[in-house]
Amino acid sequence: MSQVTIIAKIPAAPGQRAQLAAAMQVALDTATTEAGTRFYILHEDAVDADVLWMYEMYEDQDALAAHSGSESFKALGPAIKPFLGGRPEFTFATPIGGKGF
Repeated sequence: MSQVTIIAKIPAAPGQRAQLAAAMQVALDTATTEAGTRFYILHEDAVDADVLWMYEMYEDQDALAAHSGSESFKALGPAIKPFLGGRPEFTFATPIGGKGF
């Protein structure tokens, strides 16, 4: 099976980016123990003070499904909702090569 990559743009409510990032820390910590999760990296946008970016890579679709069905992931929505400035936007991709792959 092919690896799966997700790039997510996560808008914060004005002035709430740091709080949004802090609320996501539990998910970041949990991802370190997920066998099929290769990368789960949160980024601050370098220009927009109210945007976070998430880069995720999973071994395969089953690993993504396991992550998405985890109790930690289910708890993430309610934890970040007070700090969101809109719906996150998700781009799904399949990596094909490059440094670090």
